[in-house]
Amino acid sequence: MSDVRQRKKGAGEPVAITRAQLDAQAADGDDKAAKAARQQVPADQTYSLASNVVLAIVTVLAVITRTWSIHYPGEVVFDEVHFGKFASYYLRREYFFDVHPPLGKMLLAGVGYLVGYDGKFLFDHIGDDYAKNNVPYVVYRLWCALCGAGVVPLAYLTLREMSVSIAGATLCALLLVFDNALITQSRLILLDSMLMLFCVLCTFFWVKFYKQRHEPFSAKWWGWLAMTGVGIALVCGIKMVGLFTMGVVGIATLVDLWELLDIRRGLTLRVFTKHFAARALCLIFLPFFLYLVPFYIHFNILINSGPGDAFMSMRFQETLVGNAATAGAVSIMYGANVTIKHGETSVFLHSHSHRYPLKYDDGRISSQGQQIVGYAHSDRNSVWQMVPLDPEYHPSADDYEETEEETKRGVRYVRSGDIVQLYHVMTESYLLTHDVASPLTTTHMEMTTIKEEDFEQRYNETLWRVQVVDADDGDKLKSKKQLFRLVSHQHRVAVSSEKLVLPEWGFKMQQINGNKNTNEKTSLWRIASVEHERIVDGVEIGEERSDSGKPPLNFMSKFVELQKAMIHHNAALTKPHPYSSSPGIWPFVIRGISFWEKKEGLRQIYLLGNPLVWWFSILSVAFYGALWLVDRLCLRRGLDDFGANARRWWDRAIGYLVVAWALHWLPFFLMGRMLFLHHYLPAFIYSTMVAAALFDFLGRAVFAHVPRRGGAAGQAVPVGVWFSAGPSIAYYAVLAGVLAACMWSFWYFSPYSYGSGFATVEQLRAHKWLSTWDLQYA
Repeated sequence: MSDVRQRKKGAGEPVAITRAQLDAQAADGDDKAAKAARQQVPADQTYSLASNVVLAIVTVLAVITRTWSIHYPGEVVFDEVHFGKFASYYLRREYFFDVHPPLGKMLLAGVGYLVGYDGKFLFDHIGDDYAKNNVPYVVYRLWCALCGAGVVPLAYLTLREMSVSIAGATLCALLLVFDNALITQSRLILLDSMLMLFCVLCTFFWVKFYKQRHEPFSAKWWGWLAMTGVGIALVCGIKMVGLFTMGVVGIATLVDLWELLDIRRGLTLRVFTKHFAARALCLIFLPFFLYLVPFYIHFNILINSGPGDAFMSMRFQETLVGNAATAGAVSIMYGANVTIKHGETSVFLHSHSHRYPLKYDDGRISSQGQQIVGYAHSDRNSVWQMVPLDPEYHPSADDYEETEEETKRGVRYVRSGDIVQLYHVMTESYLLTHDVASPLTTTHMEMTTIKEEDFEQRYNETLWRVQVVDADDGDKLKSKKQLFRLVSHQHRVAVSSEKLVLPEWGFKMQQINGNKNTNEKTSLWRIASVEHERIVDGVEIGEERSDSGKPPLNFMSKFVELQKAMIHHNAALTKPHPYSSSPGIWPFVIRGISFWEKKEGLRQIYLLGNPLVWWFSILSVAFYGALWLVDRLCLRRGLDDFGANARRWWDRAIGYLVVAWALHWLPFFLMGRMLFLHHYLPAFIYSTMVAAALFDFLGRAVFAHVPRRGGAAGQAVPVGVWFSAGPSIAYYAVLAGVLAACMWSFWYFSPYSYGSGFATVEQLRAHKWLSTWDLQYA
């Protein structure tokens, strides 16, 4: 602890070692000495008058830049078509589906509810007029803008808590204030401003908790740890990429626990276990519980049938009021005329007298059997009957015993697990699969039919086992609401279909074949309609058909089903988009996104980062990595210009921000879904915080009035002493130059953020710095 004293500047002025540096020094394990030393240094100046004044100024500037001309344009812009629509569905209480968790959309709906909006407008098309439809769009946008503005003061406070100077934290705040991309994304009805706010909020909470590490299990320690868990729940509740923020906190937690495990700390295993349990409680269980709450509210608000019904199972749809798919569902009787509809592509299982060609285009020979195809419409060639086993060909058919209900009603029901034949009514033939490759997918089996006179040789090939999804063997198969599979009893393939269209000989209908992977969703079907003498107007005489016979889905079942659907459909968003981009180009402002455009006045809202800010930020991250590597190489050679205290701060403060930047960017390289520039915005915020902290550290080191050599032995003065020095005039001059350039760049590109337009095409072209910026009218 000999370093915990005042060092002398070259001019003989005292240089106080900061409280944060003492905290870092205490990481070696001498907590008692560290506590005594902290009592000898000045109180933390994070919330001094000067700091609070700067905080107020940057907050006001953030609000102004994000709310300026927020009413324009008075039309639906870009993804407002989605998130505005979802808010309306909440107000109408109609069930919808989205790949993101509900919290952000619910907050938007709450804003609409508070101003008395009824949700009648559904934001159907980009360019739809808000004023004509009496939509309180300014209030919606104002909420998002205030969330976006909140990022600035939180980033400032986080850096101040990390012992960055007022000047350095101000640099970060103003770089964020005057970034065009953050402004554009924050002033529209989108989720990203809330996502960015909660990302930085979670980081702020973690830093506050980390600073309490020398007073474990105190009220403040517990409070900030719990608030970090709340932050994780909030960011994960907006978008699933909030898991990246949770990953950052998780890595920091593991590093923290690893240090606590050090025997030099003197902690017993019992105390360490308490530390571990506290973090598990607050950073895993508490966030998970809080993550569930919006879903619980979500399900209780959206009680009516809506556009999201089809994404959910029939049992889920049964819980929705007015769901057409589950209304009038009946049990399927043997001998009933039924139409069978594909679960994914909605084509009907169809056959006709036409046959497969003798030879396909690739030279393969077919069976020339009767065609089985998927047809988009229901007609008489889509009518089938399910037929029970014939005792003449299958002796086990005699083993069937009718239930008391079936004997009383004089019918026999098709049940899950039954082995049946599928009889095609129009051609009087039976569905069959055999060891012949299907027309378009050679790994699957061809589907065809045979007549009854051919049963003696091929009867077993016409048998199909009915497998009802989410049902037990013996449960009745019901129309509309239940999905089921038909699996060949002999060949173990399922009747399957996917969006592959047959050539002219197949009348451009969809291919049907036998899939060896019976668990794929392509093999799911449902009974669309039923005709039977015991069914009149869609109602089975003498029996209620109002539900599936299963108990209603509880909350956790609904939650799990929705999570699976969200993950599946999010990964399936692979359709190309004209403004999608790859993660590798995001940090370099190579390409933006056109949100809205109007030829009159050459107006366009184009998501584009402030080039000078973005390039400065990503270069700073790269420079940090290079300096980190050089410092480690120097240490291996016995050279230490940093000093242990400065290195700890360097690793734990800036290092934490670099990890946050990396974890909010690199995982996108592993995703196969369609991606856009706005996915990088949380990572950009962290890169800007890295840039400001690095600038502050190195700037104070370079411009501090401390001699490079000192002491009788002429040894180097560690950088930690430079860092403890206050900023100089030269430091402020360089900082002002950086800010002036970035503010000019913001002003220069502001027409893209606010849609204010250009006077001439030549002026517009002058603003196109890179040829890859796909601007309209340029």
